Amino acid sequence: MTTTGWRAATAGDVQVGDVIQARGVTIAVSRIETEFLGRPEMIAFIEDTPQRWFKAPMTPDAPVEIAAR
Repeated sequence: MTTTGWRAATAGDVQVGDVIQARGVTIAVSRIETEFLGRPEMIAFIEDTPQRWFKAPMTPDAPVEIAAR
């Protein structure tokens, strides 16, 4: 994945279609699950691509970087 840069944000700012970096992992966000495991204070980002399936739970205030589009 090549980007022109990254901007600091929180997990609550992420939208479907964003590419993010968080906790050392790059995720192409295909879906966002709210109330992860029934907990309203948690969200989970899901990457569902032909290359991989990946789920990353975090709190909405967790720091992330969003790739410039």
